[in-house]
Amino acid sequence: MKTSTIPKDARKPRSDAQRNRVRILEVAKQVFTRRGAEASMDEIARRAKIGPGTLYRHFPTRDDLLAAVYISEVEKLAEAQRKLSTELPPIEALRAWLLVFIDYIAAKKIIAPALNAMVGGPSQVYQESTRVMEEAANALAIRAVASGDLRPDVDPMDMLRAIYGVTSAGTTDDSSEKARRFIDVLIRGSRPL
Repeated sequence: MKTSTIPKDARKPRSDAQRNRVRILEVAKQVFTRRGAEASMDEIARRAKIGPGTLYRHFPTRDDLLAAVYISEVEKLAEAQRKLSTELPPIEALRAWLLVFIDYIAAKKIIAPALNAMVGGPSQVYQESTRVMEEAANALAIRAVASGDLRPDVDPMDMLRAIYGVTSAGTTDDSSEKARRFIDVLIRGSRPL
């Protein structure tokens, strides 16, 4: 009997397993958003229309699921950067991506306290997310500078810090809306004179 020479870990997940994983992450984000990081894993499985065993096979612990939801949100930032760069003019792509960044901040606010409480801390997760954000923001800014829509002295990470500050400063439910309006102010102030 011949066995496969491909290591089990190197195989692509089955399509149904991949769909389950994506559905779990989407549902978990929604449930964590409504109920906080201590939301019931059983509720997440029920809403994702899977059995608890399937949930725990993908994410053995709540910490694993929280980290995966967070990483998924970071991956959406990278994916949005690639997509927007091909579909929109440079400054419009930057603006649209900054709007996606606001959604990421909203998810981070909910998940970060639980990640911070994880055994060993979230440093690896945060390091990777920072790298992804920097690469995406820099790629968009480089295009906008090259097109003449953005001053070369504008640091895209300063833009992200400013938006993060606006969303974090307020305690009201409209902080995301204020940040969305702030993006236009930030972009106007970053254009060449």
